[in-house]
Amino acid sequence: MLTKDQAICIRATDYSETSQIVTFFTRESGKIGVIAKGSKRPKSAFDGPIEIFSYGKIVFSDSNREKLATLTEFEPVYGGPGFADAGTDLFGLNCCFFAAELLNKTTDDYDPHPELFDSFLQFLQTAQQCKDNSQMLVLLILFQLGLLKEIGLQPTLSHCVNCKTSKEIRQTGNEVYFSSSANGLICRDCEPSFPDKIRLTKEAAACLVSLKQIPDVAEKTLKEIEKVLVHYFTELLGRTLKMARHILRN
Repeated sequence: MLTKDQAICIRATDYSETSQIVTFFTRESGKIGVIAKGSKRPKSAFDGPIEIFSYGKIVFSDSNREKLATLTEFEPVYGGPGFADAGTDLFGLNCCFFAAELLNKTTDDYDPHPELFDSFLQFLQTAQQCKDNSQMLVLLILFQLGLLKEIGLQPTLSHCVNCKTSKEIRQTGNEVYFSSSANGLICRDCEPSFPDKIRLTKEAAACLVSLKQIPDVAEKTLKEIEKVLVHYFTELLGRTLKMARHILRN
């Protein structure tokens, strides 16, 4: 059976001298793995190798979902290096790679998330317009929080996960912590029960409680929030994320 869909390439590896294995995140079918036969030939049906972040319309055969589907058509709207880095520096490009890695690791094959697809496409488009690292970090942080919400793993940020109080969390000046094992924010009275907790500065805590503050804070605070999110994703997935070190070292 042939399926048509909108798709963004989130991973591409060589399969042979002439073919590739490509992971697409599609709007209606979710994440799919395909073999693109002959894609590396100069006169291939796909106009050359498929590049990461390429976006367009695809047709694929998915008769057996336990195996790779076969890509039969790919009509790119835009994509590849010209799309990924036309308006972004190395840090911005690394953020795009990190977002793609997260999308690949946190979603299941053939589990559609149309809103997440639209969010990722918007993320890639907006990344080209970011003028500095701070803008890029804001974009990445908001994408990650949206991703967590969409896959049902959004941490609790409105109150203490343990005692349920919101006063201690929301009151400026109080000590606030983040715990991956608790799946959210922890107040100072509860933090002794969670050895994995990370103490937050008041600025970072305020941003997590009220996400609308994120675009207006200093880069130092954005880096702190991103460090917490990377730690959270690492604990959720039980593995180190390949691109995380490129994000955190800046």
